[in-house]
Amino acid sequence: MTNMLSRPDRKNFRHSGLWKLIATLVNRYIMQLKTKFIIFVAAVVILSFSIIFFRISCFQQRLVFDQAVIQARMLHQQIRLTGKWVADHNGLFILKKEGVEPNPFLQDAEIRDSSGHWLVKRNSAMVIRELSVYAAEEGFCRYGITSLHPINPANIPDEFEKKGLERFRQGAGEAIAVEEHEGHKELRYIAPLPVEEPCLKCHGQHGYKIGDICGGLSVAVPMDRAYEAINHNNRLLLMIGIITLCLLSLVIFLFFDGLVGRRLARLSRAMDNFSDEKEDGFTDGLPAGNDEVGRLAKSFSNLCQRLIYSRQDLAHTRDQVIYEEKQDALDRLVAGLGHEINTPLTAMLNCLKTMEGSPEDLNLRQRHLKLLTKGLNRIEYIVHQLMTFGRREGLHPQPVAVDELIRECCETPDRGIKNIDLHLDLNLPHHYPLDKEALKQVVMNISLNAVQSMPDGGVLTVSSRREDKWLIIEFQDTGMGISPENMDKIFEPFFTTRGGGQGTGLGLSVVYTLVRRMGGTLEVQSKEGRGSSFKIKLPMNKDNRLKTILNAEFRISKNRKYDE
Repeated sequence: MTNMLSRPDRKNFRHSGLWKLIATLVNRYIMQLKTKFIIFVAAVVILSFSIIFFRISCFQQRLVFDQAVIQARMLHQQIRLTGKWVADHNGLFILKKEGVEPNPFLQDAEIRDSSGHWLVKRNSAMVIRELSVYAAEEGFCRYGITSLHPINPANIPDEFEKKGLERFRQGAGEAIAVEEHEGHKELRYIAPLPVEEPCLKCHGQHGYKIGDICGGLSVAVPMDRAYEAINHNNRLLLMIGIITLCLLSLVIFLFFDGLVGRRLARLSRAMDNFSDEKEDGFTDGLPAGNDEVGRLAKSFSNLCQRLIYSRQDLAHTRDQVIYEEKQDALDRLVAGLGHEINTPLTAMLNCLKTMEGSPEDLNLRQRHLKLLTKGLNRIEYIVHQLMTFGRREGLHPQPVAVDELIRECCETPDRGIKNIDLHLDLNLPHHYPLDKEALKQVVMNISLNAVQSMPDGGVLTVSSRREDKWLIIEFQDTGMGISPENMDKIFEPFFTTRGGGQGTGLGLSVVYTLVRRMGGTLEVQSKEGRGSSFKIKLPMNKDNRLKTILNAEFRISKNRKYDE
């Protein structure tokens, strides 16, 4: 099937299948209560652990920084004391050799001892600088003396040292920063060096006095190992957090599934399997316990028990009501049938008694025989109406000229006698597959009912039309109308508001039954004293071919009849 689809259709097909799969997975797993609970707990744990992880990471960095600052201060103090010792002893003299050259910026830069060996002088700054080279080669640290106006160009400050020295002029005590040097992070520390008495031998000639800040001692402590330790600890904490979260989720899943999930599933199955007819054993499989789920199961059990008792009472009451309604309907039917048949029977019995009293009177016999025939015809009509009302055989659709049938049924003798004007607005000229006898009964009974509702004359309007797949036949009269209290009773058998043998009360009952059996609807609108309107809607046959064939056969047979 995929090969038959175009490329956009195949893409949409795959996307729709993917969305259906995602929706199924979401409904099956994500929407479960235990999954929601695990997600909520996991979110809380992740949030809490993230805060703790962040705080620990910040604490480690701060701790490492503080330790590095303490180490830098200690180194600064130790180096400063070393330089002071050298200054107090007027410098150091070491044996001159290759690579050990005299300092051109010092007085008495070299001397010769009594043994004839040349010695070169090293002041505090040179000692500190040369020791720094050894420390840097060992990867221990870097340090050195610098100044904004150095005598030796080797002591020119870098950017950090320059900013620190400028801050010292403003009264700052030290400067600290973390910088990257040759791809490695290190802590930079610089503190001021005040001029002391031994320093005047070299710096006095430059105008410095005791207490002046002639420069600063800069220390650089490597931080790579400390940051590696921090990263290692962070990875370890992260791994511990992930393992803890997984174990916690598993424990919650098992715990929730055992104490809540499975028990709720048993309760759900018990609800699905509950039957009103099963009075015993409906509590089998319900979860027990005194917790929330157990109390919910007990409440469900009590609810089922009350529901069973209520349904039993309702069934008993319903049977009682149905029996009483049937008995009442039967009483009305018997009373109505007895009244409708007793009336002509009484008249017929009177005619027979009169005829027995005057057996020789032929004129009397002729008159009473007509009355007897009329009474028998009325009884036959009542029985026929009852049979039509109660019949349940299938309908026999055939091509029916609806407008012709309406015109034929509405031309009743009573209409002319009672001065009824008939207005026809018929718009169904074609033939439609309907049960002709049933439709004829419907039209005759409604039109007769309309004529009887206008004893002083009036107007009867009958219209027919087609709306979509419905055939509409509407009857409107200007008669007495129907009172609101009788509107719900007009379709009951033998219900009639007319006396004197003018109606049996079966006409509208027959109409209602036949319209419903034909799949239609019957709508009634009436105002007392302003007439009534009966609107019949009959469905057309869904198979248009069948209607066309029936119409064609009807036209052929009709033309053949005319030809003959």
